[in-house]
Amino acid sequence: MERSSRQPDEAFAGEARGELSPRAARTLWWGSAGLVLAVLGTPVLVAGAEDGRRLPAALALVLVQAGALRWQASAPAAVLAVNALTGLGVWALLPAVSLTGALLAAQITLCVLSATRPRRMSLRALAAMCLPALPAFGAGGPGGLAVYLLTVVLAWTAGQWRRAQRERMRAEARRAVVEERARIAREVHDVVAHTLSVMVVQAGAAGDVFTERPEQAREALRAIETGARSALGELRLLLRAFGPEAGRNEPGDQPRPSLARLDELADTVRATGITVHVHREGATDTLPAAVDLAAYRIVQEAFTNTLRHAAGADEVSVRVTAEGQRVQVTVVDNGRTRQGGSAMAGAGRGLVGMKERARLVGGSLRAGPRPGGGFEVAARLPAEDAS
Repeated sequence: MERSSRQPDEAFAGEARGELSPRAARTLWWGSAGLVLAVLGTPVLVAGAEDGRRLPAALALVLVQAGALRWQASAPAAVLAVNALTGLGVWALLPAVSLTGALLAAQITLCVLSATRPRRMSLRALAAMCLPALPAFGAGGPGGLAVYLLTVVLAWTAGQWRRAQRERMRAEARRAVVEERARIAREVHDVVAHTLSVMVVQAGAAGDVFTERPEQAREALRAIETGARSALGELRLLLRAFGPEAGRNEPGDQPRPSLARLDELADTVRATGITVHVHREGATDTLPAAVDLAAYRIVQEAFTNTLRHAAGADEVSVRVTAEGQRVQVTVVDNGRTRQGGSAMAGAGRGLVGMKERARLVGGSLRAGPRPGGGFEVAARLPAEDAS
């Protein structure tokens, strides 16, 4: 579960370059290859039955198209060229197959290229795909020309729609990171201000009893040292967050969120009718303030996700385990993810905020559906001062 800490811009760099995950690329390949084999393979077999000599070559070209789709996510321009040439070859061998059908694989690749590559490149690809319009007109007349151009333009448009959707999701994720950093900055400001205020009081007390009660003065000085180390860690976290100062709360406005108040937080969820189980292992009262706050906010956001997105959830379990130099926070519900619940799929702003909190204190977080049903959020945070 350990992950290297990456800046948000680096985390989104893969999407910005149009890269797909290996699983998504395989799914895209299987789906598009199956479509080509079914939609194009059938008319090729029918048309080839009348001319058995050309059928093997045409089938071989169809298989080449399906195989080339394997690389359409990583090299769509090259795959588009291969599928366009082989599609024209199928049509030349078997004119009974429509040109639109013969170039189906090329149209699919055009859609992928339009979605994942710069607009200028996709426009050039669209223009190239319009070149066979003249043969389409010669073979099918105005109707054949209209069908061919319509399918090509629709393929390109579908890719542009998907591209716009992905850019909107990336913008939402970046905005969520910025807002979460601002919120963290305000909270860390409150923590540091409180720590420094206590240090000032302790320093004054040490000065008052320095001569008469030196041992008490030493205890105060040791407490100042501990507080200074803690404040230094919090300030490092604040510098990492780069959050604005506007709109922050003054210290003492309300009790500071902490794992010590986890039962209060659970009670607010129980009030909605959901059963909440809270289990603790190890001591959490000595955690750095920033880590304690991050853990509390992660549990709070996980509760919010359950209430908003877990359809039918009636039970939530929270486990906080502090051992050695780390604290593990796990929140599991038994609900079902609602259709369209992007937050539960990992793209929502809630999960982005949780991951950002964990990253800024030097920890990591994973979230996703459980094999047996339900949803799990698991964070691993350091149990020592941020540095």
